[in-house]
Amino acid sequence: MHLYLGENPRTLFLVTSSQEESAGRPRRALVFRAAEDNPSQAVVEFLPKDQVNLVNAVRVTSRIVKGCLGLICVSNDLFLAVVTSATDIGNTRPSADTPECVARIHEVNFYCLTSSVWDDLSLVGDSLPSPTFADQSDVMSLRDTRETFQQNNAAPPVFEHPCAPLRKILASGSFYYALGPHWDISSRLSERLARDSGLADLGTFDERFVWNEYIVRSLLDFRERLDMQERDDLDRCQFIVLAIQGYVGVFTLPLPAPPTNGTPTIATISLISRLGAKRAGTRFNTRGVDDDGNTANFVETETTLSTEQHCFSYTQVRGSVPLFWEQQGLQTFGQRIQITRPQASQPAFERHFAHLTEHYGSVHAINLLGTKDAEATLTTAYARHLQMAKGVWGDDIGITHYDFHQAVRSGGHDSVTRELRRLGGVADNMDHFGFTMCDATSDEIITDQKGVFRTNCLDCLDRTNFVQDILSRTSLEQYLLLVRREWINSISLWSYHRELWAENGDALSRIYAGTGALNTSFTRSGKRTLAGVLSDATKSVSRAYINNFQDKGKQIAIDMFLGNLSNQTQVTIFDPIHDSIRAALDARLSEYSTTKTCTAFVGTWNLNGRPPSESLLPWLFPRETLPEPDMMVLGFQEIVPLTAQQIVQTDPEKKRIWENKILETLDRRPNKKNDYILLRSEQLVGTALIVLVKSELTAVIRNVEATKCKTGLRGMSGNKGAVGIRLEYYDTSFCFITAHLAAGHSNIDERNADYRTIVNNLHFLRGKTIDSHDNVIWLADTNYRIDLDNASVRAFAEDDALDMLLAADQLSIVMDAGAAFSGYVEGPILFRPTYRYDVGTDNYDTSEKMRIPAWTDRILYQGNKLDLSAYSRADLRGSDHRPVYAAFRATVHIIDEAKKAALGRLLAENVTSTAPGETLDEKLAALTFHHTSDLPPPSSETEAWWDTPDHPNGVVPATDDLDLTTPQRGNPFDSPIDSPLSASPSSSDEELFSHAMALQTPMVPAKKPPPPPPPPRPKAGDS
Repeated sequence: MHLYLGENPRTLFLVTSSQEESAGRPRRALVFRAAEDNPSQAVVEFLPKDQVNLVNAVRVTSRIVKGCLGLICVSNDLFLAVVTSATDIGNTRPSADTPECVARIHEVNFYCLTSSVWDDLSLVGDSLPSPTFADQSDVMSLRDTRETFQQNNAAPPVFEHPCAPLRKILASGSFYYALGPHWDISSRLSERLARDSGLADLGTFDERFVWNEYIVRSLLDFRERLDMQERDDLDRCQFIVLAIQGYVGVFTLPLPAPPTNGTPTIATISLISRLGAKRAGTRFNTRGVDDDGNTANFVETETTLSTEQHCFSYTQVRGSVPLFWEQQGLQTFGQRIQITRPQASQPAFERHFAHLTEHYGSVHAINLLGTKDAEATLTTAYARHLQMAKGVWGDDIGITHYDFHQAVRSGGHDSVTRELRRLGGVADNMDHFGFTMCDATSDEIITDQKGVFRTNCLDCLDRTNFVQDILSRTSLEQYLLLVRREWINSISLWSYHRELWAENGDALSRIYAGTGALNTSFTRSGKRTLAGVLSDATKSVSRAYINNFQDKGKQIAIDMFLGNLSNQTQVTIFDPIHDSIRAALDARLSEYSTTKTCTAFVGTWNLNGRPPSESLLPWLFPRETLPEPDMMVLGFQEIVPLTAQQIVQTDPEKKRIWENKILETLDRRPNKKNDYILLRSEQLVGTALIVLVKSELTAVIRNVEATKCKTGLRGMSGNKGAVGIRLEYYDTSFCFITAHLAAGHSNIDERNADYRTIVNNLHFLRGKTIDSHDNVIWLADTNYRIDLDNASVRAFAEDDALDMLLAADQLSIVMDAGAAFSGYVEGPILFRPTYRYDVGTDNYDTSEKMRIPAWTDRILYQGNKLDLSAYSRADLRGSDHRPVYAAFRATVHIIDEAKKAALGRLLAENVTSTAPGETLDEKLAALTFHHTSDLPPPSSETEAWWDTPDHPNGVVPATDDLDLTTPQRGNPFDSPIDSPLSASPSSSDEELFSHAMALQTPMVPAKKPPPPPPPPRPKAGDS
């Protein structure tokens, strides 16, 4: 197929080539252009090739286009991603009725639908200029800039294509797609055969493994809206490509023939590894499990052997230890592992195994981690969680622990093969799980695999690949013993098998860690050589550099491609019906969601480096009238003394001491009604944040992440800075930040700068920032002071003349001026300044410095559904600060996705229903789907929107016709009574989940009454 570009409007045409048409593909074109005033929406048409005028269009690439990966919006520009280079890997199952061929992607180009700025970049070196290229002022400005630099003998600036990082990832040689629409490369053989062969469909695939699902979703939705014949033509044109990432290898070989005719049997052995896209990322950036049960580096690997008689398939999976754990900071050759939610991992752990049992049946885990140091911590936690999960699945899940490194040290790599096959849990389940075998001519499944081995080490790379190779060979031997015993002695078969697994190990390792796998020399040859040892050492050094210094940029590109960045907008294709339905669903949120009240206790305390010395009850449970909170969020500053040694290498023991003290206080409190668990904690030198939740809420609190930001010494030192923890309670997000800002009475600008640094640089995974959340709460030692002399402050504080102090409070002044914490709210301060006291007394500082008392410790918040219940301090005397606390009530949303989908279907049925004798086209032509704004034109430099000839200076005279007493509807966002969308059925559970037997009267366009004029403005001087 070829890609053409037209202008006025800017349009891309993907059309079939004459060679493809002669091979039987329909003469068709897929036409793309950007929607007006919406960079994240495209207009797509599927037309006969004869109806497309290409006279004034130019071919934008000299290469044959292989297909389209989808549409993506980057930097407010809309791009079409097309595969421009790919090679055929081979036919993975020649015995099938239709070829199951695979292609490897080598190059993907991104062509812009909204601007010609990017047409001239070297990113698409074989591209041709657009028809009106010379007329584009923005492109000419780029050229002028380059010429200016050349005249001044300076190097021109680099204008990088916004999709360059995506192109680099897609050109890595690790992406594959099926050649032909009739088979699904994302699904294993048994799953494909279990489907009705007559319903082979491009829209049926395994979403876990399709990497371009985010950018191709709009095209798949567009495809679903076509009639059956057009949909079939679109599939036969192969315009849409579904890509997996991982490895595909194919070898064809002769095997000894039966003695009857002597003709050798031609067999095809293949290996397909499908890397999961649900928790994708690089080695140190993506570890463990997420709240949905998806694990890092999850791979499904399928070994197949196809002959004229049978097709054999054996499936295994690998994946990171399914707990919440990570590795932060600079990682070298020692592993620093932190289990981040040790008491709250069970729900996600069980979700992971629920996914596995649903897809594969029984599951037996093989854990290859060591029994010493950091790996032993993971092994112990893994075993404990799986034992608890056995209460749900019983004997359907199990685990075998095998210290791979210890086995190699004691007996070499050869011993692993012998010992692994003798392990009871492995040997028994090899026989129990079996393999999949189908008849080559009828595709009838003869025997089906009943379970799967889930293998892991720390990275799920080298050790895991070595063991999976052994399991694959063992299963293949079992199959050969059943069908042709003499084939077991085929040297070429096992040589190809070893080569496939060695290449598989290298490919998966390059994706996750940046280098080839270790131990592959042994996998290929069956021997451990000096060259292999030196190669492994080189790879280990390369990994350390790549993973520490290069992977963050790669992680951002991966998240952008998968749609994981918080500021991304998924591209939609213009469809007035579905656009209206989406708008109606947004307006009717209350019909498919419920709300729940959540309570949170938030506290902050500067500890002055001191350990616990008194009861925490007066702080954590200050009032009997306050209910036990759902969440407790505690921020500490100076949890360790801010010495040079602590700044260079922080001691985590102090944080653990305080965590234990808090948990002990909660456990021994009087009138205890609920148990609390430590959900997450994080530390930056002296600043620490601890989040605890009621134990029964761990299943509904998801996507918990922690991050930190240094502000000391211009961001190089952690003596000052912030720690943030974010989470989602049902479908509402919270972000908590504890901070320690710059000290010094007069250093207001430095504190403001620290705030801006934190806001701009404190980022969570997937591009989420502080502002990405529904509710944000700061609990910090802000260090803002009171601009009065010492004697006055102390006198006013003694007399509780707080208003006098608040008038000079630096933070209040800064917030009023918008210099920091703009948009945040603080409760009324009805307590004395919390800083600075003589430790153990109620006396303000009597030392030589005689510091001026101040409210340095503050709690600020923002969120429309966040209500403050209490804001005060506790009189604990173990530090030179007093702890502060606040109690909040928040409204959280619980969205019922099934009910939302059902409501969407009912709305669609109502919109597309027609009256007798009316066609759908006539009805759609009569409907007005776009909302026309009732607002006046915006102000310009010379005119104000409210200053019109009819109403000079915006004054609207009162008239007899102006009735200000007209009652208004209670909710201004309710749809008009005669709105087409409000005429749809109400969304009770019964109606949402049952089919509408009779559709309602067809809609008529709604005519909105003109808006009332604005009320008269009071004249200057009026009270």
